[in-house]
Amino acid sequence: MTDRHIVDLSSLPSYRMPRRRLLSARKFALMASVVAGLGVAVYGFGSSSGPVDIFSTAAHAQVNNEVKKVAQPVGFADIVERVKPSVISVKVNINEKVSKNDSDDDSPLQPGSPMERFFRRFGGGDLPPGLRAIPHGHGAVTGQGSGFFISADGYAVTNNHVVDGADKVEVTTDDGKSYKAKVIGTDARTDLALIKVEGGSNFPFAKLSDAKPRIGDWVLAVGNPFGLGGTVTAGIVSANGRDIGNGPYDDFIQIDAPVNKGNSGGPAFNTEGEVIGVNTAIYSPSGGSVGIAFSIPSATVKSVVAQLKDKGSVSRGWIGVQIQPVTPDIAESLGMKKAEGALVAEPQANGPAVKAGIESGDVITAVNGETVKDARELARTIGGLAPGTAVKLSVLHKGADKSIDLTLGQLPNTLEAKADTDNGDKGGTAHGTDVPKLGLTLAPANSVAGAGKEGVVVTDVDPKSAAAERGFKEGDVILEVAGKNVTNVGDVREAITAARNDNKNSVLMRVKSGGSSRFVAVPLAKG
Repeated sequence: MTDRHIVDLSSLPSYRMPRRRLLSARKFALMASVVAGLGVAVYGFGSSSGPVDIFSTAAHAQVNNEVKKVAQPVGFADIVERVKPSVISVKVNINEKVSKNDSDDDSPLQPGSPMERFFRRFGGGDLPPGLRAIPHGHGAVTGQGSGFFISADGYAVTNNHVVDGADKVEVTTDDGKSYKAKVIGTDARTDLALIKVEGGSNFPFAKLSDAKPRIGDWVLAVGNPFGLGGTVTAGIVSANGRDIGNGPYDDFIQIDAPVNKGNSGGPAFNTEGEVIGVNTAIYSPSGGSVGIAFSIPSATVKSVVAQLKDKGSVSRGWIGVQIQPVTPDIAESLGMKKAEGALVAEPQANGPAVKAGIESGDVITAVNGETVKDARELARTIGGLAPGTAVKLSVLHKGADKSIDLTLGQLPNTLEAKADTDNGDKGGTAHGTDVPKLGLTLAPANSVAGAGKEGVVVTDVDPKSAAAERGFKEGDVILEVAGKNVTNVGDVREAITAARNDNKNSVLMRVKSGGSSRFVAVPLAKG
């Protein structure tokens, strides 16, 4: 017998096939495909019409055809044919005013500019050759992205970074027709934009999915990669809830369908032909697809687009706190059983949290009875509520649980403040007192010019210490240690000694760095 275990049933003499064993060609094909999967080939002979005697010779060709049909992959052609007309290519034109000085500082691609963000991600093609400021005039820059219709009257979704700062927007539909479009509203925090295509009233449109995709589900990405026009790629959902450092509302779907420059703003479809997300970013050391792309979930798109259509902007709830994750070390320092919730680093002046009595060091553990997993979840939950909404917060305050009622304010238009990582001169190089167990040299803040009047300033950090590993740097100001205000090195030593006597493995410090503060759990050396 060969490796395929071929058995010619016709070689078996004196065997008769009972009539009850007669099968349809389709059923036999299914059976044959299963047998083939086991490494066995079955040959039969007989009539090819009506029921098939599995030993008939005339059915052989028909059975082979049926087996091929069963084994053939389904493919996505039907889905693509249905959804592809709703996808558009988005071309933008941005006129950049430039000075007469042809310096790098005058370039429209300087860090932080709309075009720098545009090309840094993947909304357009490669940088145009020699793109820089044009002396004595204006420079016109074009870029391309993708989008899709969400209604027959011409409303379409794309990325904010595709149309950010655009003077003119033009779209091209799947049938090759071009239309002018205007920007209705944008939201930088979620990188979404709503545009209105002019000149039509019966555009094919896509439906935003109501269901959250599962890891492993098929996904189709449709867009305008490298300006090539409507292109379809396929893959699966790789992960949900990804944080890529884009902002406090990161909740991306990760997909492995190939996505490249120009796919920005294009849709990711499920096998029902519904949009599960808007493709917005890729991870790419080389600039091309490496199989890791990120999409904004349809639930976020629905919420943001509804507000953009209604008033051209997005209003979000705000409690007015700087928050940070609760790490295992911080949880241990606060006596928490689990590293969950959002730690309040600093309440913002005149915000709802201050008025409600929330303090630095408090941990927000739930909103309206729903557990808060981490700081990002708190930001998304509060941001998803309308200003003026009354909420009930569950808070861990100095080791005790308490409930706080407050009314949400409106998130200011300015972006959230971030910690200043500048290591610039703090106005002095005064020597301090070593705290060798921590690897820090400290001095009273009021003794160092520019350090302020509160706390103790870090004047030196042992690069091999636990403090250095946790981001301490020269110029940082320690305001609290183990929940107590400190004004000199003696206060710090006393707080550390008390933590050791309580058998703590780490001590929690509130540290001011630049214009913001944060909590840091520093391990305590034994002995």
